[in-house]
Amino acid sequence: MFTGIVEYQGNVIALRQEEQVAHLTIAANTQMADLAVGQSIGVNGVCLTVIQRDGTLFTTDLSPETLQRTTLGDLKPHERVNLERPLKVGDRLGGHFVTGHVDAVGRIIRLESAGDSARMWISFPPSVAIYIASKGSITVDGVSLTLVEVSRETFSVCLVPHTLAMTTLGWKGPGSLLNLEVDLLSRYLERLIGEQAMRERPPLSRELLHEQGFA
Repeated sequence: MFTGIVEYQGNVIALRQEEQVAHLTIAANTQMADLAVGQSIGVNGVCLTVIQRDGTLFTTDLSPETLQRTTLGDLKPHERVNLERPLKVGDRLGGHFVTGHVDAVGRIIRLESAGDSARMWISFPPSVAIYIASKGSITVDGVSLTLVEVSRETFSVCLVPHTLAMTTLGWKGPGSLLNLEVDLLSRYLERLIGEQAMRERPPLSRELLHEQGFA
């Protein structure tokens, strides 16, 4: 479990593709020296497991599912990534509950400066539209943000100077692809409402089928 509060930016050293898996090696800040083999790490909003550690470098595996559903397979050497260690019991929850399981990939379509801050518009696929609402939370490349405006295919977020300085969103522009994770609470709420609707639905019968025009 993460919070969407990025700790540091790491640098991609290598992305090695093998037959069934890819290996991603990243140079991390020395303050992440406690990161150990077997631990989880959030990389651009994706929960990964450290399989090797060598000084400030760590390596993770990228499964075919991760390569298909996220942007990590497109990373290039020297590219920066957002890093966050998992939430510890007793830590302050500064962002919102983030699982590190990406729901969709979005694309920056517009970026406007607003003094020292910025406004970013991002497109999203229809599959996640039900979970996106103004003033709600969303994770963008591992960054916890508040949704401002929401339309049928796009949403906007405000990026304060600290976010622009501490995360990779400060240097990405129109056309860049981003990992999106919807608010966990909205997903559970949608499931709860769906289950309630199913329980209240009348049982299937010949009369019901006739009433609905199927028989």
